Amino acid sequence: MPKTTSLRTRTDTHNDLCRERILEVAEEHFRRIGYQKTSMADIASCLGMSSANIYRFFPSRAAINKSICGRFFAQTAQSADSIARRQAPAHEKLGDLLNVLHQKRKMTFIQEKPVHDLIVTAAEENWAIIKAHGDEIVRIIETIVREGIEAGEFGVENAAQAARSVMNAFMPFYHPVLVEQRVRNGEDTEAGLRDQIRFFLKALGGAG
Repeated sequence: MPKTTSLRTRTDTHNDLCRERILEVAEEHFRRIGYQKTSMADIASCLGMSSANIYRFFPSRAAINKSICGRFFAQTAQSADSIARRQAPAHEKLGDLLNVLHQKRKMTFIQEKPVHDLIVTAAEENWAIIKAHGDEIVRIIETIVREGIEAGEFGVENAAQAARSVMNAFMPFYHPVLVEQRVRNGEDTEAGLRDQIRFFLKALGGAG
């Protein structure tokens, strides 16, 4: 390997590690005091560097916010994907998937309000990561629906269209603002979701 290529590789690795460390510290502050109260100075002080040095790795504070939000969504998508990969009937996996997604969103509001607030901001300001996350969840649902079609569990023909319809109907139990409203109103969201899942399964041509 040429020396210039080797040096470039080491530099890239170093930069990646620095970015990851910045995000780890920022996430810890976000979870503890909230993203609105966390300053670049807070992050820099914890890392023993200047705020100007952080801007070498992130062009703005907004870029850090969006990267942290992406980390939260990646964790959720990983949990969803693990359900989709299980060896189980499609209708069971779909129900478990929607229940897990709802519980994560609900528990984030109840137990990790600072994280919830960041996700609400992302949704209200329509950050690109919101659409990307939604598309990823639809893709996972589509995988499960297609399995159900192939196994004879579901009677629909278009798995992609069915997945989008399921996601749209699921939003009252997943959109952070709507979930917050339901919890504040004292609704039994689990019971509501169970009814909705039965509706999904019937619409897909499966057992309700």
